[in-house]
Amino acid sequence: MDKNTLFFKDQTGLNQDELEAMFIALFHHIVNNVSLSKEVVVSATIVDDESIHQINKQYRGIDRPTDVISFAYDDNENDDFLPYDDLGEIVISLDTAKRQAPLYNHPTERELAFLFIHGFLHLLGYDHVNNQEEAEKMYAKQNELLNSFEYKYVEVK
Repeated sequence: MDKNTLFFKDQTGLNQDELEAMFIALFHHIVNNVSLSKEVVVSATIVDDESIHQINKQYRGIDRPTDVISFAYDDNENDDFLPYDDLGEIVISLDTAKRQAPLYNHPTERELAFLFIHGFLHLLGYDHVNNQEEAEKMYAKQNELLNSFEYKYVEVK
């Protein structure tokens, strides 16, 4: 790897080039606005509720769909010799994003961007579950990144 890389896959059949372009632009926006010690690789997959439900049940023991799940790969220091960090995988449910977007009065694409940022921050070690102070840091960074991301969103059908 010679630069920061996002591997993007849409398993919903949507296959909109514009959506992939948005995720790539968002990925670069994030890496340009967080502190990284070396180049990073991240994978992002868009799925439906049924798929994320199965992932949630299998890996987290939670028998329902969720909006986003992050799997951090870089939990140990054994890859310090590599020129990049493979941070992990972000899985986002398009179905859940579509349901949540109207609740926040924004388009589905902005909800997808929010979920991607949330998942990416988890891969970077941010946590909102175990510590209120850490949660406040994560939410502040999340909002900063989302609000500073200038992009003409395309409509997801």
